[in-house]
Amino acid sequence: MMETIITNIISSFGGFGGKLKGNFKVQEDKKHRATYQALVDSEKKLQFFSARQIACRLLGSKGYLCQKCWLAMEDCMCSKTKPSSLCPGIRFWLYMHPRDFPRQNNTGKLLWQIFGVQAATLCLYGISEQEEFMWNTFKVAGKNMVWCLYSNKNATPKSVQDIVFHESPACLEAQQTIRNGDNPLNFILLDGTWNNSAAMFRRLKEQSKLLWGEDDLPCISLSTPGVSAMHKLRPQPSWDLKCTAAAAIGLLSEMHLLPELTSHGLDKQADELENALHTLLDALTTRRLRMGRSITRAVKDRNNVF
Repeated sequence: MMETIITNIISSFGGFGGKLKGNFKVQEDKKHRATYQALVDSEKKLQFFSARQIACRLLGSKGYLCQKCWLAMEDCMCSKTKPSSLCPGIRFWLYMHPRDFPRQNNTGKLLWQIFGVQAATLCLYGISEQEEFMWNTFKVAGKNMVWCLYSNKNATPKSVQDIVFHESPACLEAQQTIRNGDNPLNFILLDGTWNNSAAMFRRLKEQSKLLWGEDDLPCISLSTPGVSAMHKLRPQPSWDLKCTAAAAIGLLSEMHLLPELTSHGLDKQADELENALHTLLDALTTRRLRMGRSITRAVKDRNNVF
């Protein structure tokens, strides 16, 4: 569906920033709203919404944003970041809401910029092809090899120690897979605002029930909440709310503290990601100063909960 919508959106975007303007915008909105309302199936509605969001953002960013770092061309940070290798026993899945694609201040993008798309894979919410690929991977891996980094208020919170510290068969398998890298541990990171992340988590639970017969998707939360580097530009509503990259940094750091995993260099991988986060912060701050904008923001409920 996504490719069809991209083909059908033959539009003239108004200048840099890629936003539809004037009467053309009004007519396009009416047309697509009518198409959306005509869809009866909720799944089709979600796919249409997601595909249109992404199509418009792709077309609007063409020639304006760097396709790798998602920053304006004059602020591109690609030459300032250093690719690194993630422990082969770990794989991140960036489950991203369409409205965070491709936001300049999005931090989830840093994971695949640093670790590569095989170690940190993007999956866009509502894009069926990508979601099917992700869940097919989870099916092969097995439920005990899939964890969602999310503070689920309706379930008993689990920590990183619950993955690898105990002597249960699942924990022993996790320890072995991190050492060998044959069947990596899959960590889902929800990349969106808090409200959007809640909807995305519900969808993950629905898919989990279809695949494994139960919707209690294994979740972990970080035991060391704190301030991320992006707090200076995009304040955290509370200490347990972190941007996506900061959550990944926290996860790697906590895993490194476990005696079983200290030899895998997870602390160095966390440092590489932290450096990239500071580089992004510097680029965004420089741009705001150049444009005469404030480099501080009022607290808004925009970050994820981990």
